[in-house]
Amino acid sequence: MTYTQAVQYLFDSAPLFQNIGAAAYKEGLDNTLALDAHFSHPHRNYRTIHVGGTNGKGSVSHTLAAILQAQGYRVGLYTSPHLVDFRERIRVNGKMISKKRVVEFVNEFKSQNSETAFSFFELATALAFQYFAEQKVDFAVIEVGLGGRLDCTNIIQPELSVITNISFDHIQFLGDTLPKIASEKAGIIKPGTPVCIGENVSPEVKAVFADKAREVGAPITFAEDEGEVLQYTMNDCSINYETRHFGSLCGTLAGLCQEKNTATILNSVLLLRKRGITISDKAVRKGLAEVTTMTGLMGRWQILSREPLTICDTAHNKGGLSYIFRHLAALPRRRLHLVFGMVSDKDVDGVLSQLSSLIPEPYSIYFTQASVRRAMPAEEVCQRASAHGLHGTAYPDVASAYAAAQKNASAEDIIYIGGSTFVVADMLKSIL
Repeated sequence: MTYTQAVQYLFDSAPLFQNIGAAAYKEGLDNTLALDAHFSHPHRNYRTIHVGGTNGKGSVSHTLAAILQAQGYRVGLYTSPHLVDFRERIRVNGKMISKKRVVEFVNEFKSQNSETAFSFFELATALAFQYFAEQKVDFAVIEVGLGGRLDCTNIIQPELSVITNISFDHIQFLGDTLPKIASEKAGIIKPGTPVCIGENVSPEVKAVFADKAREVGAPITFAEDEGEVLQYTMNDCSINYETRHFGSLCGTLAGLCQEKNTATILNSVLLLRKRGITISDKAVRKGLAEVTTMTGLMGRWQILSREPLTICDTAHNKGGLSYIFRHLAALPRRRLHLVFGMVSDKDVDGVLSQLSSLIPEPYSIYFTQASVRRAMPAEEVCQRASAHGLHGTAYPDVASAYAAAQKNASAEDIIYIGGSTFVVADMLKSIL
């Protein structure tokens, strides 16, 4: 079996959420616990950090991993979804799991497969936990896949739980109000384990986390209340911070949302230090400054070209996109060219309505669709956008939409590619 065949087997035998959405979602931990027992509980062989939330958990997970790596620890990193290659999900010190190991796991699973129908994410999580044990990592940073309480990563007993923020996403699974969504995310708060909450969305959401932490006896920190980031200055490709405990820092993850993510990260480091884990200021500086090269992170305010300035970002809901367009509005440009697509199970009209009030003039929109089954057809996005006063042209794929934007853009313009993780994935696949 080749690597391509092994990955295709996983996609075909256990449907992939990023391709088909709700049909791939499986509630409950029974299968995860069975796999964990089968592999002799590999996650108990190393310390873990659990990162959940609606937006920002990828940036926070990668940066915490980079900081720990900079300190000299051997660090596993498990994230989702992938953009170009399945192996992006499972890394040790930034290096992706080998193709050979993926093939071995699939062959082993096929030979022992019972009548139990495992989901893609259950199998991927089992592989990650087993691989980290084999690689003898000191720490593994584990990003929640969806929700928290019933997510199959939620069998670990971490050193620290982190919840970045709460916004409307996956409401068909997590609830249709922010407190309901927060309650599901709060499921990763463990007895006696400190938890860091990144963003204070509302008093009602804050109360959900505080009540859960009180219930299980977990020390809780609200990063926004700590005032760790004293001030920051931003340009198109980095952010300079002045902080209470770490002095001057430079973060190479840009985008307006990263100020809140950095406050979450720095407070998380302080909590890990209280747990007796050695992390120097030097390691913090290096991790923030070199996160993309140390961990392979892609798709977060990623600059693809300078003339015209071309940026892609995986923000895909109202909360994430609000930061993106506020930042785009603040950048000097002659015109914004927006390559934009969405998936059908998101709040498409809610996003488009918000976009109509945030998109900076003048602009051109190139509506498109990603190459996944969940993608909303470009023509439909274009039609629905018209109802919100947003007018553009539909293109059948991301590459053709981007080519049109390139043709029309001057060197002083900005091209932004986004609206969906999978639009960004197709963009990166076309240029890498």
